[in-house]
Amino acid sequence: MKILSIQSSVAYGYVGNSAAAFPLQRLGHEVWPVLTVHFSNHTGYGAWRGPLLAPGDVAEVIAGIADRGVLGSADAVLSGYQGDPAMGAVILDAVDKVKAANSDAVYCCDPVMGDAGRGLFVRPGIPEYMRDVVVPRADIITPNHFELDFLAGRRTNSLAELLEAVDVVRETGPRHVLVTSVLHRDVPTGSLEVVAVSDEGAWAVTTPLLPINPNGGGDVTAALYLAHLWTTGSPATALERTIASVFAVLEATLAAGTREIQLIAAQDAIAEPPTRFTARRLR
Repeated sequence: MKILSIQSSVAYGYVGNSAAAFPLQRLGHEVWPVLTVHFSNHTGYGAWRGPLLAPGDVAEVIAGIADRGVLGSADAVLSGYQGDPAMGAVILDAVDKVKAANSDAVYCCDPVMGDAGRGLFVRPGIPEYMRDVVVPRADIITPNHFELDFLAGRRTNSLAELLEAVDVVRETGPRHVLVTSVLHRDVPTGSLEVVAVSDEGAWAVTTPLLPINPNGGGDVTAALYLAHLWTTGSPATALERTIASVFAVLEATLAAGTREIQLIAAQDAIAEPPTRFTARRLR
């Protein structure tokens, strides 16, 4: 694949493009990283340095890629955190340009807005913008359970309710939905689930719940699911491979006792996902 990835970047650590590009490249895909910020480190540390790029500057970078005559060869656009509607407009404009030149191209959006326990952590107005403007334009979205509930306008406490919420969101536009960090009353204690839904059906993978919640895991998950879905055409296979790789990264991170995810140490599990989790069909 050729992937236009419009995300943040950090010099130290792994979030945004700094988390997504290497796994995609390790799988053999070509990545065109367009940076929306370039910070010293992710903001979870509470202090960071570096510039927040203006939407106009980001648009200029994308225009420069278009000048090379290659924008239409992109197979996908990938985006993560969008801190400003103006930046969102730049990303959606890029999606329009890529799709105008390549009707088979897809847009994969990780609608970063919040998570369970923390609630919404983006600026006021951003969640509504993501729900009403960005998500309906996406082909693939990868919300966590908390974000899915916001997008669907309901709280889900069972697997059946979660699938109903996914259907509500899919009716707005996205064909594929991957829901991460799923915790409902039917999930066994000490476990969590990841659920994939498409026109072909719905599947779930259950994994042990590791005592770790590092930054960047969602960025890696979105990138890998996009790649595996594109190359295999199977949501179930993409789900199995993505979660096998991400779980291996988290295990390596836990073993190392580090705050930053261990992408380099676990790179073999990214390039060759182990056969570890089996997706069970839900419908």
